[in-house]
Amino acid sequence: GFNPGSTLSALDASGIGRVAFNTTMAACTAGLTGLFISYFRGGKWDLGMTTNGFLAGLVAITCPCYWVDPIGAFFIGIIGAVAMVYCTDLLEWLRIDDPIGAVPVHRGLMAGSHAAVLDASGAAGGGTIAVRAQEREQRLLSRGGSVGPA
Repeated sequence: GFNPGSTLSALDASGIGRVAFNTTMAACTAGLTGLFISYFRGGKWDLGMTTNGFLAGLVAITCPCYWVDPIGAFFIGIIGAVAMVYCTDLLEWLRIDDPIGAVPVHRGLMAGSHAAVLDASGAAGGGTIAVRAQEREQRLLSRGGSVGPA
């Protein structure tokens, strides 16, 4: 997918693997969350809500996919799916037509971005984004790479 290719360096094999796993974890978690929410609310399995759940998970994890661990990706998928479900309900309540659910799916982007900000600020017990960025910078410099504009 596009997330592992976004690391911009094939030298960062562990980062590419982490990004691929986190992207898959968030998408699967969000799809299953959408499936179970639709079942518990309506008593039937809703394929549309499940598919939009997968997409909401992909959107939600796009921003922090490199920086979070798999547990974080798991919860970001859940947050993205729940945001998508409630945004879908809001649009239906407002009688706004969105036949494919593009607006609710992309609401997950804000959920994932908020999770990354909470982690960076330490509000979620983190601060790991800044630490991992420094570690990555040091790894690149030790390999003879450059950081920032040339």
